[in-house]
Amino acid sequence: MKENEIQDELTSIRSMMERSSKFISLSGLSGVMAGVYALIGAGVAWWITFGADRFDQLNYNAYNDMVDGPLYSNWQKLAITGIIVFIASIVTGVVLTLRKAKQKGQSVWGKASKQLLFNLAVPLVTGAVLVLILIARGYFSVVASTTLIFYGLALVNASNVTYKDVQYLGIIDILLGLLAALLPGYGLLFWAIGFGVLHIVYGSIMYLKYDR
Repeated sequence: MKENEIQDELTSIRSMMERSSKFISLSGLSGVMAGVYALIGAGVAWWITFGADRFDQLNYNAYNDMVDGPLYSNWQKLAITGIIVFIASIVTGVVLTLRKAKQKGQSVWGKASKQLLFNLAVPLVTGAVLVLILIARGYFSVVASTTLIFYGLALVNASNVTYKDVQYLGIIDILLGLLAALLPGYGLLFWAIGFGVLHIVYGSIMYLKYDR
């Protein structure tokens, strides 16, 4: 009996240490919603670039033909679409994470959350600056791959202070980004898979595993 009590005490101590060193208030539902926003944004970007009736343009040559036309002239609209998706995802993530933390009696702002933000911010800010440089120089064909790669790096970097599952999502996004760089004509498709479909799958798993 005494040994069982000691084991329970050690388990409790390990749990407390994990809670203090890792940010575990991330909401799985926020991942699902981010994926939905990304798929909507990808649809809007496709419509802006190719038009509603041009779903046969998913190939490298067609993409290159569009660079000097609608893709170049509409890059501001595409940028605004991306910014809206990003802001909607962040706001939803913050709201749902705060709700989850309140329900579980967990602190949102602490050492772990600060480290999480830092680990995310360094790759994300670096990637954002690089994307702006690429857009300024007209390298539109690698923008999708760049966002996927740096987002994946941010997730891998952040996984040290949150759920390990985040690392797997990051690695897959990096691989998708590399594929998008090899096949630039399919960049938007890879972007939709990486930010849309994978987020919905990941968020659903996280919700069933940790939120319920």
